[in-house]
Amino acid sequence: METLPPCPECKCEYAYEDGPLIICPECAHEWAKENPEDIKVIRDAVGNILQDGDTVTVIKDLKVKGASAPLKVGTKVKNIRLVDGDHDIDCKIAGFGPMKLKSIFVKKV
Repeated sequence: METLPPCPECKCEYAYEDGPLIICPECAHEWAKENPEDIKVIRDAVGNILQDGDTVTVIKDLKVKGASAPLKVGTKVKNIRLVDGDHDIDCKIAGFGPMKLKSIFVKKV
């Protein structure tokens, strides 16, 4: 029998499974079970695992729609946020503003 994690809200140890959910009997908080297969790992161009808050550099000149100049190689992007979708990274780049990037065009610093 596997042990279930404590409730993330009230830290109760007596959580129970009900189908795909885990339920806390004390505060009635419900959350989904995390399967290791369901966790998406985002990697940069050389295979390093990326996490929220990492600093990356751009490895290729990227054309930016609506901008007069491309995003140059070596541009440092601080404090990235990982998201789901085609473009894996949300960030703010000095001189360009908010932007979405694909992880295949960056390298972790």
